[in-house]
Amino acid sequence: MITFPIAKINLGLNVVSRRADGYHNLETVFYPVPIKDALEIYPMDDAFPSPTACDLKVTNISIEGDEQRNLVVRAYNMLAERYPLPRIHAHLHKSIPTQAGMGGGSSDCAYMIRLLNESFKLGMSQEEMISHAALLGADCPFFILGRPAYAEGIGEQLHPIDLDLGGWHIVVVRPDIPVPTKDAFSLVTPQQPDANCRDIVMQPVETWRDTLVNDFEHSVFTLHPEIGRIKERLYDLGAVYAAMSGSGSSVFGLFRNPIKPAEHFKDMFTYETQL
Repeated sequence: MITFPIAKINLGLNVVSRRADGYHNLETVFYPVPIKDALEIYPMDDAFPSPTACDLKVTNISIEGDEQRNLVVRAYNMLAERYPLPRIHAHLHKSIPTQAGMGGGSSDCAYMIRLLNESFKLGMSQEEMISHAALLGADCPFFILGRPAYAEGIGEQLHPIDLDLGGWHIVVVRPDIPVPTKDAFSLVTPQQPDANCRDIVMQPVETWRDTLVNDFEHSVFTLHPEIGRIKERLYDLGAVYAAMSGSGSSVFGLFRNPIKPAEHFKDMFTYETQL
């Protein structure tokens, strides 16, 4: 039983207010991007001597710390408290860049919930899966929904929108610069944007450059100017719109025609496809 978690980009990201619980209220548009991890599960033999009910193996990246803290395992453990799940082996092969603002860990979590629901006939509705996913991460529910959505709150309040970027070529560049969320928030002053990103993305992409903003760019580009230079380079290469995704450090550009990003961004993760 296998599934392929996808990535996301943020089309606009505005930090609008600070909450009493210490989090921030956001406004953003999530859009799916077909960079994919691979997640496979299969039942564990009764005789297999595993100390854990979800035996996780992660490949293609190095994992530091306890793998039982991985969102994939946490999703399993959460559902195992509510449903009669068997012990399982799980294999997660990472292709979505980590610490990139593309939601890779959240997507893996959400797709684990979806895969368990389908594989073991748990009978959860989409709304129930979204409710469970929200307990593990603010943007996990988006990957249950799996379609473009405007998000409010801390990112968990989703409103599907009819947005189709089909035909546009997307280029993603992720430098080897991790950006802790705390650093991204460090220089952000919450405020209401001049225009709502949900309304802006309904306009032609050609109009986005001067109106669709990511509030994290100011702080992240101040701390890491090289990330800002990637955005500038994407525009130099012909991007109609370019922005950082989430709190970084990945930057994406929308192009009318394909380019070969690996030729222009050496020693960085690059990805290009037609949406």
